[in-house]
Amino acid sequence: MEFKRIESYSSLQQALKSSKRSYLLIYKSGAEQSECALANMQNIAIKTPAIQFLVVDVTKIRDIHQQYGVTTAPVLIEFEGDKPGQIIKGCHEPGFFKSFIENSLYSAVKDNGEKKTKRVVVYSTPTCPHCNTLKNYLKQQKVQFRDIDVSRDQKMAQEMVKRSGQQGVPQIEINGRLIVGFNKPKIDELLEI
Repeated sequence: MEFKRIESYSSLQQALKSSKRSYLLIYKSGAEQSECALANMQNIAIKTPAIQFLVVDVTKIRDIHQQYGVTTAPVLIEFEGDKPGQIIKGCHEPGFFKSFIENSLYSAVKDNGEKKTKRVVVYSTPTCPHCNTLKNYLKQQKVQFRDIDVSRDQKMAQEMVKRSGQQGVPQIEINGRLIVGFNKPKIDELLEI
């Protein structure tokens, strides 16, 4: 995977507008955690023209991280167009980064083979057996989804509770409609499978 180096906030905005999905790694050169994140991101093999990978060094470019309320480095920010999404802080293993990126690509395929894009987000925790059952079911159905670990992302956990009124997981959002628990008939209906 190759990163495109970003030199200013305006060049970031141009880059984001040129792609439906982007990932921006904000890092600090010379800092151990940042160098770890950069190396681990570069060690994953994701080859898709639908995604662009961007990188900015806060020791050289000082106006970007402030635009997104970032106060520490390293941070990986997911973008849909120019809209920021989930934020991952710190250095993680290459497999974690790869899984995060692959799970953020989502679509569902109708029986007739016609591809119909669905926005599928799963709110889960690593210790939840029903969450793993749900994610395995989605993978069996070839439904790509974004997996949000609410035990690691308190902001998303609060947003989930605010939207559903429930703290329990799994919760699945399909095109803006939230389902609490693994309600297979309702999930199938919304995914049209």
